[in-house]
Amino acid sequence: MKSSIDIKKVARDTISLELEAISELESRIDDNFVNIIKLILNMQGRLIVAGIGKSANIANKMVATFNSTGQPAVFLHAADAIHGDLGSIQDGDLVICISKSGNTPEVKALLLSIKEMGNKIIALTGNSTSFLAKEADYSLDVSVEKEACPNNLAPTSSTTAQLVMGDAIAVSLLSCKDFSDKDFARFHPGGTLGKRLYLRLSDILSDKNVPAVDKYATVNEVIIEISSKRVGATAVIDNNKLRGIITDGDLRRMLETGGDLKRVLAKDIMSEDPKMIELESLAYDALKIMENNNINQIVVMNNGVYAGIVHIHELLREGVV
Repeated sequence: MKSSIDIKKVARDTISLELEAISELESRIDDNFVNIIKLILNMQGRLIVAGIGKSANIANKMVATFNSTGQPAVFLHAADAIHGDLGSIQDGDLVICISKSGNTPEVKALLLSIKEMGNKIIALTGNSTSFLAKEADYSLDVSVEKEACPNNLAPTSSTTAQLVMGDAIAVSLLSCKDFSDKDFARFHPGGTLGKRLYLRLSDILSDKNVPAVDKYATVNEVIIEISSKRVGATAVIDNNKLRGIITDGDLRRMLETGGDLKRVLAKDIMSEDPKMIELESLAYDALKIMENNNINQIVVMNNGVYAGIVHIHELLREGVV
């Protein structure tokens, strides 16, 4: 068993080697890369991303990234392709083929078949003199000096380089298409990420979110309103205008002063400048305001009209975080 010091050194060396491999890619972003991006932008079909072995895993991840950012893509395993799956490639599709060596039998057979079909091929390979690099229409160099594996065998630095180059392609396409957060939300409607991008306060508010008392309401009336609506606060309204907010914390602080409760009115204990947000704002934006200001509730307005109060617990229940 290696010592803690040895284990830390191996881990740090691994990260250092992979960082070095990634940094080398920057110098390879040239006019050839730009031409590839333009080719993808102008194509009529989909991106077919093919690979074998560990490169197939990278291809799968690239496809997921492309699809999630609005670029239709399909994964194709090189071995399956030459045993019947070539039918998934259609006219107008563009093929990205990933291979460290660029000389595996499956990749060679796949390449020849695709060329016969007339589809253009982009190579991501670690061997610029390989069959793949020479036969492809375009080639991107993802070679590395050394694998992070101590034996220089297991794909580590090389697959990291492939992955980063794939991200460079995806993000470049995203930028060229002016892909916005709203576009992103269309492809990510589920889970926390989706809710951050599309869930609005108007989707959450209901009748129970609209506690309100007159500014001359008694403490007893304030307590009843806060308790019945269960958002930990109530708005104070006068002539249909929002005048302030009273939270359960305000009530506790008032009770600690020990004054005559019969004489205390809502206007005496309200906060006159509550944090506010518009009804059609994202729920996630409301959460960030609450977190930044260390508050549990926020007042929701609809074009200057009081619309309700949202408690931070409601946002947590909705899965915004």
